[in-house]
Amino acid sequence: MYFELIDVAISLCLLFGAILYTSVGHAGASIYIAIMTLFNIPSSVIKPTALVLNIFIASFTSWRFIRKGFFDVKVLFPIALGAIPFSFLGGYINAPSHIYKSIVGMILLISAVSLVTNLSKKIDKNLKKPPFFLAVLIGSCIGFLAGLTGTGGGIFLSPLILFLGWSSTKTTSGITALFILINSSFGLLGNYSSVQNLPTELPLFIGATLIGALIGTTLGIKFYTANTIKKALALVLVIASFKLLLI
Repeated sequence: MYFELIDVAISLCLLFGAILYTSVGHAGASIYIAIMTLFNIPSSVIKPTALVLNIFIASFTSWRFIRKGFFDVKVLFPIALGAIPFSFLGGYINAPSHIYKSIVGMILLISAVSLVTNLSKKIDKNLKKPPFFLAVLIGSCIGFLAGLTGTGGGIFLSPLILFLGWSSTKTTSGITALFILINSSFGLLGNYSSVQNLPTELPLFIGATLIGALIGTTLGIKFYTANTIKKALALVLVIASFKLLLI
């Protein structure tokens, strides 16, 4: 299969995006969407491509974090229970984006600032299990937003779990990775007709992001401290927020 120089350039950008995002347990849909938008890829191609990349990368990322013990099914289960039907619904809807993008972008920016201020000192302390029905409700909201925006929902879930004290920093990475896999799968099912728009360059994009995921998860599991993860997550949220606000 022949690939043009522009395809290689896009793949390199996707690779570096995957390194940053997977280091904190994310799959990177928001950065993939931003990259493809900047390279003028048609919008009809972007959403299904980002979700397919998310499924591959979240599968690999969740396997690596869970294998190392950074996971808690008691936190994930009620959140995923609420998210699944609403992720499907959000993926099915093609709504005007300017209003919800502005709101979500500001929320992510506030979360990013909180992660690098004194508020973050409460993270990893006084951990508690989530109230079941509250977790289901939160999962429903995140699932809908994720399906609507074509992301896996990790950018919404990670800071929320940390600030609510439902999980430690590294365990949150594992929980988020599997949540993204579940959410992306149902989001794609909700917009299944869009798979006909997948690009011929998809194998190249998948290969590049998998290499990035290998590097990123190694950094997150073996080298990052909790404080480093918080800073990396803050950077991820800033990038995602500006993508929503400006692109």
